[in-house]
Amino acid sequence: MSDLGRRLAAEALGTAMLVGTVVGSGIMADRLTDDTALALLGNTLPTGAILVVLITILGPLSGAHFNPAVTLAFALRRDAPWREVGPYIAAQVAGGIAGSLLAHAMFELPLWQLSQTVRTGPAQWLAEVVATFGLVATIFAGVRHRPDAVPMLVGLYITAAYWFTASTSFANPAVAIARGFSDTFAGIRPADVPPFILAQVAGALLATLFIGWLLGGPRDEARQAD
Repeated sequence: MSDLGRRLAAEALGTAMLVGTVVGSGIMADRLTDDTALALLGNTLPTGAILVVLITILGPLSGAHFNPAVTLAFALRRDAPWREVGPYIAAQVAGGIAGSLLAHAMFELPLWQLSQTVRTGPAQWLAEVVATFGLVATIFAGVRHRPDAVPMLVGLYITAAYWFTASTSFANPAVAIARGFSDTFAGIRPADVPPFILAQVAGALLATLFIGWLLGGPRDEARQAD
């Protein structure tokens, strides 16, 4: 298998495990309690935890993007080749959908589903801009200042963002698409996915521009490293 093939496999696997955790923990939480706040907590903690694990073990292989918005942001900063953006995104989306199907299979639910959960409106879209902005900013600042801490930083950020954003911080187009195929606690109605994706891309672009200015950009970083 080529080096690119291994990286795409890592991206697909990581996104599948991430979505499997998001959807699976949501199903488990919903079965164990009727308290929505407690169910959300049961969904939040496993998601933050699995991100620490996945970024730690797969980061050295593929960069552990697991997120088209992150891949796009890295390409805009010239930290990833544009020719790999399409394959990365395809691997992430395919892995995410596989993660939803796997979660359904583990809990003996119909594999193919379409969510009926409505998640829409200006407040939710703004929340996705904020969530994705914060995620990309966390990654870039972490890579610059504490690269060894990036897995923990991302896991902690998403854990927090579940609770301070109105949308519960999807912050990931591949995850949004995959959750559209799950009519469970973590689902989102497919019709509501496109505005979420637009908001996520906007948040990633804003973070790339702002953090690039704030940190001096990749060229300044390279000069400082010399």
